[in-house]
Amino acid sequence: MQRARGVGRIATKLRDGVTVIDTLYQDGCAKIRVPHTHSSALEAVLINTAGGLTGGDHMQWGADAAPGGKMVLTTQACERIYRSTGATARVETRLTVGANAHLDWLPQETILFEASKLDRRIDIDLADGASLTAIEAVLLGRDAMGEMANDAWLRDNWRIRRNGRLIHAEATLLTGEGSERTATSLLAGARAFATILHIGPLATRRLETVRALMPSNGLIAASAIGERLVVRAIAESGLALRRMIVPIVAELSGAGSLPRLWHL
Repeated sequence: MQRARGVGRIATKLRDGVTVIDTLYQDGCAKIRVPHTHSSALEAVLINTAGGLTGGDHMQWGADAAPGGKMVLTTQACERIYRSTGATARVETRLTVGANAHLDWLPQETILFEASKLDRRIDIDLADGASLTAIEAVLLGRDAMGEMANDAWLRDNWRIRRNGRLIHAEATLLTGEGSERTATSLLAGARAFATILHIGPLATRRLETVRALMPSNGLIAASAIGERLVVRAIAESGLALRRMIVPIVAELSGAGSLPRLWHL
């Protein structure tokens, strides 16, 4: 069967203190658009023209933020992972952030449908003085359809390095086992979850500010050690999750706000 394949890469440079495109590569169903903004940061929108992913599909994204620059990467819409007949959809992302640059990795949510299979990996390399704000949010089924996606399969790996030295690693695995969805120490029946990671010199100082933005009745927690600040949230729906995380992501964003597509 024909499968979706896509490769998209973008690199930036500085021109009069403003981050602009240096190189752009697109192949297959991967497209990148750069809207006009009133910020010195370059905002790039990643688009999968296949309309979603299913078993055997493969997407590769790459970005290189120039030293001293600011870059925001987001997606046109939520990525949908459809039912698979056996094979696994793969998404690989590699990001490089130059010295004293900042990168916001802010894709919209990934929606896992019933019987979907996704293997996702993100590798980020930070140079000296580089900072990062990244989020990955997952919805288990569509809220409006009342779906639970109990048999969805997900493997998600993050590896973040500074000058080649590993400074953050995490792995998520959902296999469709009932205990993963219901256990109090895991998802506790939640259908949406997210991880927000901020790496920067003021991470520990920003912890109290982030905690002040967290709802008192939400299943959300934040911690910081060294240059890393991590927020984890779970919610009963995608809308509830967004309401929890949007103020925090906006606070930690290098641009000081979310991309316009997040507000549509």
